[in-house]
Amino acid sequence: MSGKTAIVLENVKKVYNLGETQIFALRGINLAIQEGEMVAVMGSSGSGKSTLLNILGCLDKSTAGTYYLGGENVSRLDKNQLALIRNKRIGFVFQGFNLLGRVSVLANVQLPLVYAGVEKKEMAERAKEALNWVGLSAYLHHYPAQMSGGQQQRVAIARALVNNPSLILADEPTGALDSRTSIEIISVIQRLYLEKGITVIIVTHEKEISLYCRRLINLRDGRIIDDKPVLNHRNAAGDLAALPEEREALI
Repeated sequence: MSGKTAIVLENVKKVYNLGETQIFALRGINLAIQEGEMVAVMGSSGSGKSTLLNILGCLDKSTAGTYYLGGENVSRLDKNQLALIRNKRIGFVFQGFNLLGRVSVLANVQLPLVYAGVEKKEMAERAKEALNWVGLSAYLHHYPAQMSGGQQQRVAIARALVNNPSLILADEPTGALDSRTSIEIISVIQRLYLEKGITVIIVTHEKEISLYCRRLINLRDGRIIDDKPVLNHRNAAGDLAALPEEREALI
């Protein structure tokens, strides 16, 4: 960790108005996350996890309170400004991979660069570099349907990485994967902060996955009820090496 603060939330609240009914999704969240931390967020359905992730990812705005990303107050930016922040500074990884089925792996990874207006040659170079980093340099011209779930999630991580973000948000990134493949994906995600110093926040319902993070935040009814370091956090690469040999073709 660099010692610099990546994220600060001050009394962040989110209220949804459904007709005459008000849903209090977040009830005053105060939170600071350092650059290069890997943080798990857990909580039961309706605890506010998804709402928190959407606000952190500049996909939604809080009803009240302030959100600082890298020292910048992004709480009151307009939609266009938020889109710029998302594209340049934040990478997203989802449970369902969210890949485009009709285009190649390379084209999927290049997508954020298209929106950023990057020149074509540089786009290809950066996408190939990201795919190489996740171990998929031999799969540039494959289509998502030709790949395993673990490989598709690696493509999604490469896409999240291609714009050199300072923050990566992962929403149940192992939720659609078997246990061995989940550890493989977590080993890639751990490398994001260990090798690249990227701040990583993972929303998960799996206690097992949270043990690979440095810190665990628990939400209930829109409030943080627990926020503590993960003692003796696990190393996914080490756990993988200890598993019996039964490797898929590269997952």
